[in-house]
Order: sequence, then C-alpha cells, then structure tokens
Amino acid sequence: MPYKQFDRSKLQLLPLEQRIHDIDLEKVAINPGDPVPEFSDPAIEPLAEAIVRARREYDATVLMMYGAHVIRTGNSPLMIDMMKRGLITHFATNGAGSIHDFEFSMIGHTCESVAKYISEGQFGLWNETGIINDIINEAAGEGIGWGEALGRYIWENGFPYREKSVLAMGYHLGVPCTVHIGIGNDIINEHPNFDGAAAGACSYTDFLVYTNSIDNLEHGVFLNFGSAVAGPEVYLKALAMARNVAKREERKITDFTTAVFDLLAIDPSDHTETAPPKSDPRYYFRPWKTILARTVADGGRSFYVRGEHNKTFPNLWKATVEKDSIDHERK
Repeated sequence: MPYKQFDRSKLQLLPLEQRIHDIDLEKVAINPGDPVPEFSDPAIEPLAEAIVRARREYDATVLMMYGAHVIRTGNSPLMIDMMKRGLITHFATNGAGSIHDFEFSMIGHTCESVAKYISEGQFGLWNETGIINDIINEAAGEGIGWGEALGRYIWENGFPYREKSVLAMGYHLGVPCTVHIGIGNDIINEHPNFDGAAAGACSYTDFLVYTNSIDNLEHGVFLNFGSAVAGPEVYLKALAMARNVAKREERKITDFTTAVFDLLAIDPSDHTETAPPKSDPRYYFRPWKTILARTVADGGRSFYVRGEHNKTFPNLWKATVEKDSIDHERK
C-alpha cells in the first residue's frame, strides 16, 4: 500500500501584491559606474589576472557558481557586465537563486520574512512565483534546461526588469546559465503545479550543460560564491565526468584556478590547499575540501576570500575589468 500523501489541492495561494517584500532591487543593485564598496583581500588581484588570462589567452571556461544571497545583495548588474565582456562564460545557481532572479525581474522586489509567514502558514505560497513551475513543466517536454527556460520566459515576455536578470540576459546573449535544484528545497516545491519529474529533467539537462563547460576548464577559473552544498557537489561530479573523458582523449584538466567566496573564518595560515582533518569541524565545510584542496591537487591553485557578497564581487568585478582594459590597451 502506498503511504498517504499531503493533499496540495487544499493549499491557499495569495497574490504577490499581498506579500511584504524584504528587498527592493532598485535599492540594492550595484551598477557599473556606481562606487564600489571598500574591500581588500590579497586574492582579488591574482584572481582578476587568472580570469583575464583564461579568457584572452586560452578561451577557457570561467564559471561562476553562486548562492541566492549573491542575487539578493544586488550583484546582478555587475554579473551581467562580466557576461557582456566575455569575462565569465557560464553562471550557475541553485533553485532559490533562480526564484529571486525571477521575482526581481517581474516586480523589482523579492524575499519574504520567513518568521512572519511560516507562523501564518503562508510562507512561499504566492501565485506569481508558481508560474516558474508552469514554465518548467513545458520546458521538460522541449528538452531544454531550467536556466534557459526561465531566461527565455523573462526575456520574451518583456518583464520590466529583464535587463537586470542574469537568466534573461544569459538567454538573450547566448551565455549558459544553469540551475541546480534539490527537490523539497524551494518554495515552488510547495505549489500544486510542481512536477518533480519535469523539474528533475530540466535541472539534469542543466547539469549536462554545466559539465560541458567544465570540460573546457583547463587554464580556466571556477568561482564559488556562497554555495556551500550545491556549488562544491555539482562541480565535483561534473569534473569527475570531464576528467574521465579527457583521460581517454589524452587531455588533462588540472591546470586551473578555483576560488571560494564565503564567510567562514579561514586564515591564510590554515593552508587551504590541504583539507582539514575530520577532527576539525571545518572539514564538513565542503567548499574547502572540494574546491580549495582536492580538485586542484594535481596542478591547480586556489584562493579563499572572506567577506560579504555585496563587497567581494564588486571588487572582483572592478579588478578584472581594469586588468582586462589595461591588457587591451597594451595590445
């Protein structure tokens, strides 16, 4: 006998206009030309150099994996600028990152008080956000990925803030933007129109698109911004697949640069090129052992940058654009 399941038809969804939004895109967005917040870290300059070298000398992948907070703190205009300049060739996020992107592009606001709405039994249950499920359900039949499907919908339906949407601009410019979900993780999984099979199909398509980008990571750069689980785990499996094929084709994927941008207190003297022992609680911080240590052990290099995303990414953007401009002028 199958176990009894929750009846989603009993749920009450409300319009987004009734939700109190915590974040206003116009207030948090950092645009090219705006002052860059003060921040200093010795890793910024070598990372900027690695990105420019990867793109201008090797035409290698520069992939940025990011958590939802990166979008919520207003970095999308600078991310899009890097996309337009060809300095980042692939953007990847989790389900929440795509939801915030979608809501920002639609209404210019996102984010709700979990404390308030979980008490009211309304957290995540908003009509317009559930449109994402309809988009994905249709896209699964077309064989396209989650990121492309949402980006296409945002762009072709003329959402008012579409030019500040990473997914929409990726679709418009032909730059892959992929979404790597966990079922049960995201508010749209609550909705009656969520189809787990369709969601899985679209996100798996994105995983294969992502892995194809990782296949070109030799001499490239992998950036992980605030993604503590999806970031390292998706990257690890994709790299394993790419290296498996590369080995049989007598290629290597070993000479590349990785970087983790997060808030965990890691001192440069901690020797991040080696994973901490299992007796150290930091061993279970996956970005360290996976991105900073194990996957670059055969010839790569890694950096750790600690700071808020609304400071770290703008400063990486600034340093990279300046480095690229200087190199261009010299040539």
